[in-house]
Amino acid sequence: MQKASTGESTQEAGADTPSLLIDAKIAALADWRGATLARVRALVHQAEPDVVETWKWRDVPVWEHGGILCTGETYKSVVKLTFAKGAALADPAGLFNSSLEGNTRRAIDIHENEAIDEPALVALIRAAVALNASKAAPAKRPRKPA
Repeated sequence: MQKASTGESTQEAGADTPSLLIDAKIAALADWRGATLARVRALVHQAEPDVVETWKWRDVPVWEHGGILCTGETYKSVVKLTFAKGAALADPAGLFNSSLEGNTRRAIDIHENEAIDEPALVALIRAAVALNASKAAPAKRPRKPA
């Protein structure tokens, strides 16, 4: 079962869950972009089974674990995976090929008929999970009595 959170933009009570909205988006695309988004989604869940799916910024699937890991945007000629803290991640396979100029985000543009280096993408997602975990707020220590 996929965990889901309504995130910031599932507005109304009773609205579809983010997982259902992502299902619907994949089905509505009905072309290579839908198949690619579905494959990427499966890889995210393979990399981190406890990932939370959210739906933000009107129609963007977002995968979170201790913060945003990546988003799955779809455009006419590309499926774009944007890693929120991608600039801080090692990318030995050279997957990042877009949004390289910023200090925070990095993205992977996947074009039609382009193979996904699945083991490298899973490793990158796991690195993003580890980075988010390392940045988590430390537990508050109890104060010593005065």
